[in-house]
Amino acid sequence: MESPTAVQQQDDLDTDPRTGLTAARVAELTADGRTNAFAGDSSRSAWNIVRANVFTLFNGIVGACFLVLLLLGRWQDALFGLAAFGNAIIGCWQEFRAKAALDRLALLNAPRARVRRDSQDIEISPADVVQGDILVLRAGDQVTADAVVLEHRALQIDESMLTGESDAVDKNDGDEALSGSIVVAGDGIARAVRVGADSYANKFAEEAKRFSLVSSELRTSIDRVLKWVGWGIGPIGLLVLNAQMMVAGGWVTAWETGTWTQAIVNTISSLTAMIPLGLVLMTSIAFAVGAARLAARQVLVNELPAVEGLARVDIICLDKTGTLTEGELAYRDLLELGSATGEWEAALAWFGGAPDANATARCLREPFPASAPRDASVYVSFSSARKWSALSFADRGDETWVLGAPEMVLGDAATDAGTEVGEAVTRLAAEGLRTLVLAFTADPYSSAAQESEALPTGLVPVAVITFSEKVRPDAAQTLSYFRAQGVGVRVISGDNPRTVAAIARQVGLDAGEGYDARQLPEDDAELGPVLEAHTVFGRVTPEQKKRMVVALQARGHTVAMTGDGVNDALAIKTADIGIAMNSGSPATKAVARLVLLDGQFSHLPDVVAEGRQVIANIERVSMLFLTKTVYATTLAVLFGVMVLEFPFLPRQLSITDGLTIGIPAFFLALMPNASRYVPGFLRRSLAFAIPAGLLIAIALTVYTRGAMALGVTEPQLRTGSTIILAIVGIWVLSVLARPLNRYKVLVVGAMFIALSILFTVPLAGEFFQLVDPGEGAAYLIAAVTIATILAIEIVRLIHRRFLARSNAVAGGSAVEEVPRSGRRPDGDQHQQLDD
Repeated sequence: MESPTAVQQQDDLDTDPRTGLTAARVAELTADGRTNAFAGDSSRSAWNIVRANVFTLFNGIVGACFLVLLLLGRWQDALFGLAAFGNAIIGCWQEFRAKAALDRLALLNAPRARVRRDSQDIEISPADVVQGDILVLRAGDQVTADAVVLEHRALQIDESMLTGESDAVDKNDGDEALSGSIVVAGDGIARAVRVGADSYANKFAEEAKRFSLVSSELRTSIDRVLKWVGWGIGPIGLLVLNAQMMVAGGWVTAWETGTWTQAIVNTISSLTAMIPLGLVLMTSIAFAVGAARLAARQVLVNELPAVEGLARVDIICLDKTGTLTEGELAYRDLLELGSATGEWEAALAWFGGAPDANATARCLREPFPASAPRDASVYVSFSSARKWSALSFADRGDETWVLGAPEMVLGDAATDAGTEVGEAVTRLAAEGLRTLVLAFTADPYSSAAQESEALPTGLVPVAVITFSEKVRPDAAQTLSYFRAQGVGVRVISGDNPRTVAAIARQVGLDAGEGYDARQLPEDDAELGPVLEAHTVFGRVTPEQKKRMVVALQARGHTVAMTGDGVNDALAIKTADIGIAMNSGSPATKAVARLVLLDGQFSHLPDVVAEGRQVIANIERVSMLFLTKTVYATTLAVLFGVMVLEFPFLPRQLSITDGLTIGIPAFFLALMPNASRYVPGFLRRSLAFAIPAGLLIAIALTVYTRGAMALGVTEPQLRTGSTIILAIVGIWVLSVLARPLNRYKVLVVGAMFIALSILFTVPLAGEFFQLVDPGEGAAYLIAAVTIATILAIEIVRLIHRRFLARSNAVAGGSAVEEVPRSGRRPDGDQHQQLDD
């Protein structure tokens, strides 16, 4: 990225600042494309949202099977396609909703540009500014294009949104004014030299907007399972298809008699059973519900898995201004010195009430209100270059008051600890407070000194005034929460490290003196240990913020980054979870995963709690879905090798999927759960799913062989298989829902009642092709079901011991939890790790 200190005036325009561009010249430049229009979305594009939620491996596999069944006229067996459709709709809806909100925010925050054209000052849209336009800058304006200052009157510009430096910068003729910065004092005119995508702020935005999906262990683990299934579907599908054709009399006979259609249906039944159809849907629903709950707390989720992400974060990087502080200075205290004399309170009141008072001076208005109007015979306005201002009252003769930075007003005496003022200034500065000194002289202030803006002679210090940034009232409590959860905190700011450290200490951090980022090593390998050893960093550039995030990630940390300025955008985009304040720039909000709409830092614990609920509950329901994937895959292989007809129709599997997995999983996924995150979601889930799934597959195979030996019909065999799978599935549900409470008993009981209704209502039995399995088969069904349930109980017992060992290795952090209410959670809230 081009350095902002190297403005290249490569354009051929030398606009007269008195008249500005003519309408004809503006039209020429617009036609030439030299406008400030910038095609920058405030959020993800519609195509990116659709592509991420519709064109997935999951939807491809299910969609192909769905289409084949429709072509065969077997719509009754194609109900599983609704899962893919629902998953895509939910994902797209939530992300389009977030996009619309962000676009509205960007529109509401769009500035207006004041330009001089044809000798008239007019306001236009920033996109209509052209290269060479004369920008008329006044206090409160946002600079809409990179420009060179032509004329100024005490012009000061706040570039903190770009550089992170909170102090306003004096601008003189020939200096640059960067797009996105704010005029805080004075006025001036400037000529636009870089517009549109070439401007400094838009280059930041363009690099930051290169989209990448948020890191999600849930999504990654599910995608991994789908990948495994995807690789296995081809060979297993051919194995099953061959077996079904052989059962139908062979390939030739099946084709000639038309029984190949049932073979295809059986094959699709086995393949779709292998896919954890509802797991992706349940994950999307859990994310969407979590996002909706957060929206009610004024937290906008820009991407669904971000609900999960913050629960996994172990280091959070905070920008000081706008995050820990409100971005404003506040009057702190005043220390009178032994030399205090005269009307010093009236002088401070005048400085604070001056028409061109800067943000620091305005803080004096409340503690030192003006009792009566006073006329000034001499007034030298504040400049950040000389860092002082001077005042003489018209009714006090030669007396002059000077307010400014101690070292600029008093020189070496301000840092000499042997003097009264030096001791006070160095002590207060060591606390990270901003200090000003008020000095007085009775010596005449010569006209020559005033014109050259030189200090008057004979200055005597009267008082030391201290200021501090307004700390957000919720910052200390929120950081205390993160400390209790074992989340490391790094404060990263463009401000003075001593000042940043003082703010950090106010919110309860052990900050030391702060680390000056200008001393950070250039080697990324050496950067990591420095970041581990220190908490507070000052004078950090935007590029360094990004490097710091990358260095922490390289050391195995999951990193969150908060901020509000364009200077934070690259780091926010690079972090695992980027969090923006609504007061921030549109570019920053566009790349953030989460946007705090009311700017309340205290919402982050709510986000963590929602993320924990999603992770813990999806881990619980994933055991249901993965158990199904395991037994379906094993069943397909066994029946393919043994050349047996698959014992289910797709519609019959819809019964077991819905009543033992899909419907109860919906309720379980939304239950309260405050378990701390422990890595290894997929490993823990498979530790139960694999042995349980193998047992179920073996049980169904044994039953099929036994039923064939009894000579039952194919519909009776399928009905018996459905009964076994449904009862065992509900038992697995009850096992994973333990410890049971009234809510869970209601869910499990409702599923059992629904199953009974399906097997007793004639219309349902006809649709799902359920028949009386016969007396002999009934005894076999009971024996196989009881044996399988006992085996499942043994598997769960072993699984609980496995989880206990895993938790001990993780330090036990997943078991103890202090939720937002301050109460310990009940057993249910951390059951999946220690039940």
